[in-house]
Amino acid sequence: MLEVTFNWLIEQQLLISVIIFSLLILERYSLKWLSANFVYKLWLLLPVALLLVNLPAHLKPLQSSIISTMLITPNQALNTHFSISWALLYNVVLGLLLIATIVTHQRFIKQLRLTKLNDEQLTISNPNIQLLQSEVVSTPMVIGLFRTQLVMPTDYMQKVDSASLALIIEHEKVHIKRADNLFNMLLLTTTLVFWFNPLAWLGYISFRRLQELSCDEKVLKNKTTQQRILYSKALVNCAANTRTSLMAYSHYGDKNTMLQRLNQIKHTGSSSIIAKGALLIFAAGMLSSFAIAKQPDGMKQVDKITPIIRIEPKYPTQAVEQSISGSVVLKYDISPTGKTLNVSVVSASPDGVFNKEAKKALKQWEYKPSDSGFKDLLVQLDFAINDDYKSKDLIEKITVASK
Repeated sequence: MLEVTFNWLIEQQLLISVIIFSLLILERYSLKWLSANFVYKLWLLLPVALLLVNLPAHLKPLQSSIISTMLITPNQALNTHFSISWALLYNVVLGLLLIATIVTHQRFIKQLRLTKLNDEQLTISNPNIQLLQSEVVSTPMVIGLFRTQLVMPTDYMQKVDSASLALIIEHEKVHIKRADNLFNMLLLTTTLVFWFNPLAWLGYISFRRLQELSCDEKVLKNKTTQQRILYSKALVNCAANTRTSLMAYSHYGDKNTMLQRLNQIKHTGSSSIIAKGALLIFAAGMLSSFAIAKQPDGMKQVDKITPIIRIEPKYPTQAVEQSISGSVVLKYDISPTGKTLNVSVVSASPDGVFNKEAKKALKQWEYKPSDSGFKDLLVQLDFAINDDYKSKDLIEKITVASK
């Protein structure tokens, strides 16, 4: 199961890398023509693309008339070799990262030493938001995934004028309304799953920047120039001492992010509808191309399936002693690297006699690497105690003799 999941993750890397790289380019160069909120929503392309290219394909079993005969003797030993389990290594690192993330969140919440904020005016104006305060934070922030809370620095209301405070509170309310912390945690978890891909980490950082930029756009929509200036000054005051580790909670970003936000405020409301439409058409075409590329090539796949190693099954001792012959039909997949995956018994006669050895051998078979691998292949292994045994031809057959 670990190897199957690991191979699936590897197969998705080209698609994921292309989409993330495209989004990074858009964030870097297109925000003058495309609104930050629009580019932020384009991150939905990632789950949609993964869903499209991994829709179940109704493939028919590959037909082949090739029949091979393999002979083994009681003294023949199976080939064994030691290799690093990359799937196991991947899961160990993933487990450590998940633990580090959980510990980081718990430690951060514990360090906040939260107390209830007793500001009647602020509470009355925001009755649906639970307000807390902390001496540790220097900027307002939203914590929690499902039960969100707004944390304000101690004495923050006394240091900021009411107009700027209203804009900051509106900014945090956007985060709460959109459940940004929950989406941050989902993307952070996905990033940890793809921890070996540097673009995944860059993409997560870009997503968080776009989240803040899009939030700024929503707050400043229909605002006056004076309100924009007040909002910019409030952002500057929130730029120091921010936390940017493995956190899902919304924060104001570091100083470089703050400069980007201040610069983007100048272009708020200047997005191009034509540019947005052209980009959506391009994105639809790209997703269609990936979906088509994942479709099977039909019978052309037969010519590409090239075995490299076929380990002969061991003839069960009990079957030899009792002169039992039989057949096992197995279904399996071939990964792009040529490994056999998802080996299962479709039918066996007699049932349960040769299943274990047949599966054990097939799991060690190797094929020539291919672009996308192969799915739902069938093979029949005939265990013949003597030449009198005959079975019905089915797909690819390999006869295994007892001596």
